[in-house]
Amino acid sequence: MLRTRDGTGHDVRLPLRGVRVLELSSVFMAPYSAQVLSDWGADVVKVEPPEGDTVRAINQVEGNGLGPIFVTANRGKRSIVLDLKTDTGLEALYRLVRRSDVLMHNVRPAAAQRLGIDARSLRAINPELVHCAFRGYGDGGPYAELPAYDDVIQAATGVAAAQASDGSPPGYWRSAAADKIVGLYGAAAISAALHARAVSGVGSAIEVPMFETMASFMLLDRQGGWVAYPPNGPTGYARTDSRYRRPHRTSDGYLAVLIYTDRHWRRFFAAIGKDHLADDPRFSTIEGRTKAIDELYRLVEDELRIRSTEDCERLLLAADIPHGPVNSIDDLFADPHLSETQFFHVLEQPGLGPVRLARSPIDLGWPHVPPRPAPRLGEHTREVLEENGFGAPEVDGLLASGAVRQMASVSSAADPGEGGDRPRRPPAEIDSISRPL
Repeated sequence: MLRTRDGTGHDVRLPLRGVRVLELSSVFMAPYSAQVLSDWGADVVKVEPPEGDTVRAINQVEGNGLGPIFVTANRGKRSIVLDLKTDTGLEALYRLVRRSDVLMHNVRPAAAQRLGIDARSLRAINPELVHCAFRGYGDGGPYAELPAYDDVIQAATGVAAAQASDGSPPGYWRSAAADKIVGLYGAAAISAALHARAVSGVGSAIEVPMFETMASFMLLDRQGGWVAYPPNGPTGYARTDSRYRRPHRTSDGYLAVLIYTDRHWRRFFAAIGKDHLADDPRFSTIEGRTKAIDELYRLVEDELRIRSTEDCERLLLAADIPHGPVNSIDDLFADPHLSETQFFHVLEQPGLGPVRLARSPIDLGWPHVPPRPAPRLGEHTREVLEENGFGAPEVDGLLASGAVRQMASVSSAADPGEGGDRPRRPPAEIDSISRPL
C-alpha cells in the first residue's frame, strides 16, 4: 500500500491502509465512493467486464479508454478484467472475495443475484466481508427493481422542483451531484461497517439506495412545516427559495455574499450607513429576516450594484462577512488558495501523458499521498491474481480461456511500448513522478 513520510522521516500511514476493496461498478456513484476509500489508504481493485467501465469512453482520446471523467474518478485504483458471465471468471472472483475486506457494486438486485454477487452468496464465502450494494431504490417498495440514474433521482427527490421555486421551469444541478453525494454516503457507511467488524469480527451487508439517500439529504433543510405532524406550514426554506438568492452584480462584475447572523447584518447595515435597520423588527431576528428575505436580498443587491467589486470586497472584509468570487471551473486552476495549499498535482498517466488531478480535500492528519494514476483496462489482472494465490501457469490458463483478460500493449509518449505485464511502480517511484502545482 502507498505511504509517505513526514518531515522527520517517520513513516506515516493512511487510516484504511491494509483494507482490500473489490469494486464492481461503473459510471459515477460507486466509482467515486471507491475513489474516496482509495484516498484514505484502501487498496481498491476495480473489477471490470471485458468492455470496461462505460465512462472510459467519454471524451477519450484515440480510443485509449482514459477519458477525463474516468481518470478523475478512478485514480488510485488497479484494474482487472473478469468475465463474470463465465463460470471460470466467477470462480476467480470468489477466490478474490476470500481475501478481501469489502466488495461494492452498483448492479440491480435481481441481476446481482443472477450473477452470484449478492450479499448472501458472497458472505457465505467470506463471513467477514463488508458487502455494499448501491442501488436506485431501497428494498421492499414498488420501485425496488427500477433502473435509476442521477437525473431521474434528482427529479424524484425534489431537486429539480426546488430549482423552480422562483417560477422557473424545473431544472437539474449542472453536475451529477446525486451520484457523488450518494457515493460519499457509501464511503462513510463502509468505513462505519469496517469499524463495527473490528469490534465484532463479523462483516455486514450494506445497501445504499439513491432515492432514499437523496430524499433524506433534501429534507434536511426543505421539510419546513412538514416536520410537524400534521403539517403546520409549507415545505421549503424561504432563504434558499428566494428569487434574489444569487450572485450579486457589482458595478463591474459579480460577487457571492451570504449575510446570515445577527452580527453579520448589524455590521452590514452599519457599513452601508443604515444602522437604524438593525433595530427594525423585520430584520432584528433570524425569524423576521427569513420572512422578509426577498426585501433584504434586494437591499443587498441595490447596495452592491453601485460599488465596484473591489470596494464591495473591502467593505465585506472589514465587516467579516462571508463573501467570495464567482469562479468558473476554469478559474479553479488559477485560484491562489488552491495553489498555495497544493490542491492540484501533475502526474504521469500511462497511456495518456501528464495529467492534473485534485488531491483528497480531507485533512486526516497525514500528509497527502500522491495518487496512483488511473488504471488502463485490465492493467493489473495478472498482478492481482498472483497476489491472491493464483500461480503463473494458472493465470496463463485463465487468460487463454478468455475468462480473465490482461491489458493489451499500449504505446504512447508517456508509456512507450509497455505491455500488460509491467510491474506496479513501488511507492517511492510513484512519489517521484508526481509533483504539486
